[in-house]
Amino acid sequence: MNRSTPPSLDALLALYAEGPDVTCALFQDLFARLSAVEELNAALQSKVNELTARLNKDSHNSSKPPSSDVFRKPPKPPNLRVKSGKRSGGQQGHAGCTLEPVSKPDHHVPHAPSVCGSCGHSLDKAQIVGRERHQVFDLPKLVFEVTEHEVVSCACPHCQALNRGEFPDGAMQPLQYGPRFLGVLTYLNQYQLIPLARTQQCAADLFGHEPSQATIVSAIEKCAQQLAPVERAIKTTISKSEVVHFDETGMRVSKQLHWVHTASTPALTFYCHHDKRGKEAAAYIGILKKFRGTAVHDCLPMYMSWDLKCRHQLCNVHLLREMIGIWEDTKQTWTHRMSALLRSLLRAKKSAQSAGHNKLDAKLLERYMKAYERVIAKGLLKNPAPERTGNWRRRASGKARNLLLRLWQRRASVLRFAIDFKVPFDNNLAERDLRMVKLRQKISGCFRSAEGADNFCTIRGYISTLRKQGIGVMTSLEYAFAGNPNWPSLETR
Repeated sequence: MNRSTPPSLDALLALYAEGPDVTCALFQDLFARLSAVEELNAALQSKVNELTARLNKDSHNSSKPPSSDVFRKPPKPPNLRVKSGKRSGGQQGHAGCTLEPVSKPDHHVPHAPSVCGSCGHSLDKAQIVGRERHQVFDLPKLVFEVTEHEVVSCACPHCQALNRGEFPDGAMQPLQYGPRFLGVLTYLNQYQLIPLARTQQCAADLFGHEPSQATIVSAIEKCAQQLAPVERAIKTTISKSEVVHFDETGMRVSKQLHWVHTASTPALTFYCHHDKRGKEAAAYIGILKKFRGTAVHDCLPMYMSWDLKCRHQLCNVHLLREMIGIWEDTKQTWTHRMSALLRSLLRAKKSAQSAGHNKLDAKLLERYMKAYERVIAKGLLKNPAPERTGNWRRRASGKARNLLLRLWQRRASVLRFAIDFKVPFDNNLAERDLRMVKLRQKISGCFRSAEGADNFCTIRGYISTLRKQGIGVMTSLEYAFAGNPNWPSLETR
C-alpha cells in the first residue's frame, strides 16, 4: 500500500477480507507512524517555543544589557521604588551647585557714568551714593607655562674640584611635559573615554599644542605603574570587607573576547582583566578565595563554588527580570506572586531602617518565609520534573522549573538582604562600576593589547575609588605623575 496517499474504501475492504492478522498489522503500523509524528511534532513545538522565547528576550526580562536591544524598545519594567510623596527637583537643604560670590576677586573693573543723563554735567567729581556688583567666573587663557631647569657647575676655590648640580626627578629630559599636563591627557583618555586621536585634538584646541599618540600611551603606562601599589592596597582591603559586589563583563582585547572582573564596595573599586570568565579567572584574581564576608552576585557558578568560605546574596533584580520573561512565555501566575513578595519584603526592610531598626520583626520575617515557600510549592506543581526516558540523556527541566529550584535551594542567598540589613537587595553597585567599561568599548573600540586593558583597569579602578570618596581626580593624577599618588581611605566596611 502506498503510504503517501490514504487508501481507498475498496482497498480497505480488500485488506479486511484478508483476515484479522493483516488488519491488526495495518493498525499497528498506523499507530506507530502516528506516535512518531506526535513525538516529532512535540519536539518541533518545543523548539519553536524555545526560539520564540529567545527572540523575545531583551533587557527588561533577562540579564541582557540595554545595548543589545538595538532599535527595539522593550516594555517599561516595573519600578521597584516606592513613591516618597516629595515634589520632583531639589529638596530642602540639599547641597546646590550655585555660584557664590567671592570676597576678593582677581580683577576689579568699575563702570561709572561720565556725564549726567539729565543735564549733561560732568560726573568726574560726583559723590558716589551706591554700588552694585556682578561677578563673572571664567577660565584664564590656557597656555603652557614653561619652567627651565638649569644645572650649574662650579669649581671649588679651595681644591679646584669641579662640582655640578643635579636635575630634579621631573626634569630629567632636555624637553618633556610636566605632571599636570600628563594628568590631563590620562584623565581625558582613561576617565572621559576619549580616543587617542580625539585626545590629541582636544589638547590642541585647549592648550595650543598637539601631543603624539605615543606620548599619551606612555603617560598612561607611567600612571598605571605609579598606581600599582594603590591598586594592591585596594584589592587587599576589599578582600577583608564585610559585603562585596562581584560581576564581570566581556571586553574585546586584540580581537579576542576577554573579561573584565570587578569587586566593589560603596567606597572602593577594583578591576581585573583576564582572558577567562570562570574559576580560572577567580583563582588568578585571588579575592574570592580569601573572602569571608557576603558576596553579592548574579549566581554565576564560579561564585557558588563549594570551596569558597563566604556567604552569598543573589541579585534579586536579575531574578525579577527572569520572572518577567517566564510570565511572558508561559503566563504562570506564581511569577507575579513571587515578584510581589520580594518587593514587599524590600519595602518592609526600608521601613524598618527608616524607623531606626537593624533587623525585621521575627514574626513578620517568619510569615514572609512561609509565604515564600508556598509560592515555590505551587510553582513546582505547575512545573513537575520531566519524565524519565530510557535514553541516557535527561530531558530539560525548563527555565521555569530551574528558576523555582534555584529559589528553593538558594533561598538563604535570595533572602539574606532581609536578615542582614548590611546586605543590599541587588547587585546594581557592581553593574554601575562595569557600565563604564562597556561604554569605553563603544566609544573607543577594543584594546589592542592585554597591557592596555590592564592599564585601563588599574587607572579606572583608582579613579572610581576617588569618585566614591569625593576626592579630586585631576589633582590626584597630577600627584601620581609626580611620584606621590594620593591614597584613598582604605577602611574596611
